[in-house]
Amino acid sequence: MFAVAALALLITMAIALVRLFLGPSVYDRVLAVNMFGTKMVLLIAVIGFLAGRPDFLDIALVYALINFISTIAILKFFRYWAVEHPGKNNSGLTSANMPGVE
Repeated sequence: MFAVAALALLITMAIALVRLFLGPSVYDRVLAVNMFGTKMVLLIAVIGFLAGRPDFLDIALVYALINFISTIAILKFFRYWAVEHPGKNNSGLTSANMPGVE
């Protein structure tokens, strides 16, 4: 039963990788990486159960925390990236080449 769950997790991880490489936007790719990380946590837990190693759950929890923090950090980076570049607006034009702006 758990071997079937591990196989299903591997299939969904492959689908997440397809979305990662074909995603039309950055947010689709970040969501795919987050989903891949979540499935990896579940896979580590299932493999730990199959191997009879309960200490794999600790590894899975640490991996889940790292996955969560890195997803938030990446999203904040992409959201506030334009704020770090004050000379650019959303269209990529600087104030030097915009007509009527001094």
